[in-house]
Amino acid sequence: MYKFELGIKVKDVVTGFKGILMARAEYLTGCNQYLVLPTPKSSKTIYPDSQWFDEGRLRKTKKDQIFKPEDVAVDNDPGCDLKLPKKI
Repeated sequence: MYKFELGIKVKDVVTGFKGILMARAEYLTGCNQYLVLPTPKSSKTIYPDSQWFDEGRLRKTKKDQIFKPEDVAVDNDPGCDLKLPKKI
């Protein structure tokens, strides 16, 4: 069972790293992890790499979910199982 839904904004309490939950991994040992895509500080900022964090280190930020997997960003097939999400 996962604590967080994909598409929400979170913050790592150890490093302060903030971003959107894009993926998650469940392990036999019970240590779920989430891939966090950072948001740029301006339109000129290059995206830094996404990072994996243990579930216990993450906290949901004040903003609610900003992406939903069922929302479609483009009309054509992006080549994956689900269509690309669009910003709410």
